[in-house]
Amino acid sequence: MRKTFKAIFILSTLLQKYYFKYYEKTLVLKDIIKIVEELQHKHLTIKSWAEDDRPREKLVTKGRLSLSDAELLGILLASGNKNETAVQLAQRILKENKNSINELAKLQVNDLKKFKGVGEAKAVTIAAALEIGRRRADEAMEEKTKISSSKNAYSILKSKLSDLPHEEFWVLFMTRSNTVIKTECISRGGVSGTVVDVRLILKPAIECLASSIILAHNHPSGNLKPSAEDIHLTKKIKEASKLVDMSLQDHLIVGDLAYFSFADEGIL
Repeated sequence: MRKTFKAIFILSTLLQKYYFKYYEKTLVLKDIIKIVEELQHKHLTIKSWAEDDRPREKLVTKGRLSLSDAELLGILLASGNKNETAVQLAQRILKENKNSINELAKLQVNDLKKFKGVGEAKAVTIAAALEIGRRRADEAMEEKTKISSSKNAYSILKSKLSDLPHEEFWVLFMTRSNTVIKTECISRGGVSGTVVDVRLILKPAIECLASSIILAHNHPSGNLKPSAEDIHLTKKIKEASKLVDMSLQDHLIVGDLAYFSFADEGIL
């Protein structure tokens, strides 16, 4: 296939030069060049690939582990644009996101639509697939997880908070033996903060018979240092929890690659 494409490319180049030089004498070359360009475009369609190289067929015959990230993303895209196949478009999207699925997961639907060949339907498909993957990882992580350190709590909460362009406040509810019961988002806000009602934290905690809780929120700015409001809110929730015989074990501020723990820093 490579030899064929190379030959087509060379032929196209020569014919175009010949065409510009002798345009006044013949119009036949114009038709020939059009045919060559159509052949070149045909090369850009996945259907022209060997069957074993097509992402969908490759997944069926060789299994999902045999596919690269670009090939998997290409399946979600289903088609490319007039200059790129779905896989080539996927390669470009990944390249512009440091060839990282984690970086890709941070993109919003409108960010994905900026790539030529990605409309709203494709962008939504990609976002949905990435969210399914995140939720699967969360379920596996949370299943009967026992919290023994801030690192354990961070491993559960980071996927919920680390990629967000806005601030969210989450609570991790636990049994007396520190086994996770569930996690829940209490509030969502803007870039600079979110409003948290203590009652919205204690109500679900009582309903699920939690004995202790861990708070967590993110700072979209990337600054992990707690604000005066963060410290005040933590103390307020800690005192309110005591009234219902519940303990506040920690409060995490989550970033992309790190976190701040109130308990570890001795300011809980």
